[in-house]
Amino acid sequence: MKIFFSVGEPSGDLHGANLIGELRKRVDGVTCVGYGGPRMAAAGCQLHEDLTELAVMWVSRVLLNLHHFLRLIFRADRYFRDQRPDAVVLIDYPGLNWWIARRAKARGIPVIYYGTPQLWAWAPWRIKKMQRYVDHILCKLPFEEDWFRQRGCAAHYVGHPYFDELNTRAVDRALVAHYQHQTGPLVTILPGSRTQEVIDNLPDFLRAASSIRRELPQCRFVIACFNEAQARIARQMVLMERMDCEVRFGATPELIEAATACLACSGSVSLELLYLAKPAVISYRVSHAAYWLQSKLRNVRYITLVNLLATPDAFVGASEAYDPDEPNGVQVPFPEYLSCDDKSAQMAGQLVNYLCDNQVRSKKIEELEQLKGMYAQTGASLRAAERICDILGVAAGKISTNRVAKAA
Repeated sequence: MKIFFSVGEPSGDLHGANLIGELRKRVDGVTCVGYGGPRMAAAGCQLHEDLTELAVMWVSRVLLNLHHFLRLIFRADRYFRDQRPDAVVLIDYPGLNWWIARRAKARGIPVIYYGTPQLWAWAPWRIKKMQRYVDHILCKLPFEEDWFRQRGCAAHYVGHPYFDELNTRAVDRALVAHYQHQTGPLVTILPGSRTQEVIDNLPDFLRAASSIRRELPQCRFVIACFNEAQARIARQMVLMERMDCEVRFGATPELIEAATACLACSGSVSLELLYLAKPAVISYRVSHAAYWLQSKLRNVRYITLVNLLATPDAFVGASEAYDPDEPNGVQVPFPEYLSCDDKSAQMAGQLVNYLCDNQVRSKKIEELEQLKGMYAQTGASLRAAERICDILGVAAGKISTNRVAKAA
């Protein structure tokens, strides 16, 4: 059995690696090829290209990289024609993956989307693409299955694979202890896994840190970066802000666990904060144009995955901008700020509550622990692998070539 993967985000690389690991455990001779990242390569995927190096956002940046994406589409299409995999598995990264799906369908190859674009949040009209080009959807969030099925898509909820990684990940306990045993509360700053997120969000985070330091001089700060290149950017920003703040990369799990509270860019990291029951404030800074655009397209009120999980109806109040500082407003697990303006003062105020009031912090930790018990379940990668085998008619440990041929 041969499966072509198309994965473009660092988080998708992680989920793809775990899925490949489960497939290789269950199917003798499975071959995984395509686009992904270093984690997938380490798991045994034969990478044609490392797409995590091209993770970009917003229209202008996509246009600047258009020639790269066109080359990738043509290369995938040639592979579909000449090698004909038994299935194409897409993870996130909709801009390129819609085109990969289109070419696979044109070649008569089944397309499986594992971890779909959040159409329910921003672009429900794109459901037509899902209906036309995708045969099977493996959902990470519980409400997604009904949403897609109501729109005529074959969808199955398998759970969020990030919890599989968190459950098995080894943590440097000595490093955690090093930070926990120092004097003063620790705030870990998580500026995002994309370079553009770091550039857009870290200045506000550093201003918030400066405000907190003025109120709590004993407070410590450390920035957890995704890679060395982003750490260099962060160090330059720290110098510009004249902020006493350590910068590290490759130690994000330890820095989150050691933290008293966190300040984070919106993304999959909110699931890690939930898993560790870590009080946090979430922010996502965008341009004025992007903020106006999302206000017209938004179909859910919250941008943070954990807040969506905790909300009985994620689609209520989508037309209203959520304000965590609104008196008597709706309370969610993580105060969040989606804004085109500087919200550093508000973020600092939220964090000071966690850092100064043990009762407030303990109540938040208890809330997160309860939510973790409801949703932070492991086994998503296993269930996704089993579902893919069912779709292709492959028994675990034994390839049924006739059934695979029929499925293709």
